[in-house]
Amino acid sequence: MLKAVFSRIIDRFERQWGYDASYMRHLLRASPASFWKFSVVTGVADRKAAPAEALAAAGIVGTLAEDCGPCTQIGVDMAAAGGVKPEILRAILAGDEAAMGETAALAWKFARASLARDLETVDPLRDEIVRRWADKALVALSLTLMTSRMYPTLKYALGYGKACSKVVVAGTAVVPRPVASAPLAA
Repeated sequence: MLKAVFSRIIDRFERQWGYDASYMRHLLRASPASFWKFSVVTGVADRKAAPAEALAAAGIVGTLAEDCGPCTQIGVDMAAAGGVKPEILRAILAGDEAAMGETAALAWKFARASLARDLETVDPLRDEIVRRWADKALVALSLTLMTSRMYPTLKYALGYGKACSKVVVAGTAVVPRPVASAPLAA
């Protein structure tokens, strides 16, 4: 019975976002309990604790660290549906700090420095996030960064990974700037 309910949830998700969630069906077939636990964990970040642009930047950086295809696309689509402007999303994908604006740039730099374990850079960024938006925003951005990496990691581990592709933002194709090969901004 639970499998049927979860399967309908996946169906609705795929229709809503135009996304192939075959790897989630694999997880559900293999272990409904694991599917449920995974689903609960991915929604832990308080989406109201930080600005939408900042959450989008942290999430996109995390996803790009693991994937540059469908998982990045769905993250962009969800951010757009959450009100993040297309020009900001394109700038985040391109790594254009000036064009993404101060809010997204702060989270973008924080996420990249966190993934790089660059303590010299991340410590002052962390302090600035807390100063601007409070500790709950730091937690939300950190959880968003972490959970954004979970889907593509699971997808690739289960054998459903795709090649890198262009990401479309409001009808315009953007080639994402990979996180791993891009140097951190000062």
